[in-house]
Amino acid sequence: RKRIGDLLSFNKIPVILGGEHSISFGAVQALKKKYPAISVLQLDAHADMRDTYQGTPHSHASVGRRISELCQLVQAGIRSMSKEEASFLAESDVKTFSMDFIHEHPEWKKKICENLSGDIYVTIDLDVFDPSLMPAIGTPEPGGIYWNDLLDLIREVSSRCAIRGFDIVELTPIPGMIAPDFLAAKLTYRIMGYITEGGEN
Repeated sequence: RKRIGDLLSFNKIPVILGGEHSISFGAVQALKKKYPAISVLQLDAHADMRDTYQGTPHSHASVGRRISELCQLVQAGIRSMSKEEASFLAESDVKTFSMDFIHEHPEWKKKICENLSGDIYVTIDLDVFDPSLMPAIGTPEPGGIYWNDLLDLIREVSSRCAIRGFDIVELTPIPGMIAPDFLAAKLTYRIMGYITEGGEN
């Protein structure tokens, strides 16, 4: 959190690579101080809405819950959650777009973007991708999003909102398999390009 705050004091756009998804919360805390109206777009296979997990409220399985207590949260790509998480989401202000919704609605990117405006932080758990594309993750879930669809969404968000930072997390490298590592690197590069398109950043 302190390191991100230091970067923001120089008007930098933080890019965070992980690692466990719990690191995102500290980044959002820092961004909230600089951009009080910040919203978060979480791209993830899992809701991450448990109040606690394995004895801690700051687990990768709780990061969405903690972020939702701090600012507006929009989730997309979700296809796995516990009963506790489903009950919480039913009563919360969190906007959740499941993979079922994405498959059933051709205008899904527009629908997601309609819930976002102003300053945005994007957190991407790589398990949002279908595991046939991104197998190097700890908790794979079949039926995920594909490369071009995710890039189209990010580019659309970037054209409508000010992306103030982003993270890419939960890469679990597989010895001898380099394609997932290259995907994560290329994704980072592409998003940086979308944010800086037009030369304003």
